[in-house]
Amino acid sequence: MYDQSKQSELIRFARIDAGSTVIDVYPGDGDWTRLFSDVVGPEGRVYSFVPAEVAHFKNDPVGLMRTLAQEPGRENVEAVSADLVAMAEATQPADVVWVHLFYHDLHTALMQTRGATAADFNRAVYQRLKSGGSYVIVDHAAATGSGTSNTQTLHRIDPTSVREEVEAAGFALEAQCATLANKDDPHSIKVFDPTIKGKTDRFVYRFVKP
Repeated sequence: MYDQSKQSELIRFARIDAGSTVIDVYPGDGDWTRLFSDVVGPEGRVYSFVPAEVAHFKNDPVGLMRTLAQEPGRENVEAVSADLVAMAEATQPADVVWVHLFYHDLHTALMQTRGATAADFNRAVYQRLKSGGSYVIVDHAAATGSGTSNTQTLHRIDPTSVREEVEAAGFALEAQCATLANKDDPHSIKVFDPTIKGKTDRFVYRFVKP
């Protein structure tokens, strides 16, 4: 995770407030779910959404989120699992959909095993967000002009491709945040390489549903 100042900046950027409904897509260990739970409070709601495409992983991601939802004070958290494209049916209308270091995976074979595409997922997000809601994407940047060619190998994606895909679903890019940028990242090595792990150049976009 990031230091507390960056966490706070990202939460403000995402426009997550007390009473918000947030969908945390592919929540991993649940760090962001916990943070969002604290911010939205008892009047808010956090859906910890585990795509069915990864539900079989050995670490039992669905079980992890169900356990998290049982932690004291987490009554506002609900663990949900469904096919990526069925997210809209598995959750309630949201103020914010949060996708952290996952969007590039929409272009990998694993996430497409059930037929989902990035376009399908973006349409599902559009359907689920309230009017004026925020779609926030944080991901590892690939080299400019590389498109989606490095999603499977380097786990990176060209920010321009993300913008084009999301805008094609009807969203408008409202703001960008440079707090996770790293000009020293060569963009040519895998994000898990020890020389760059945890320090990749990351773009942060906030799209809005008109």
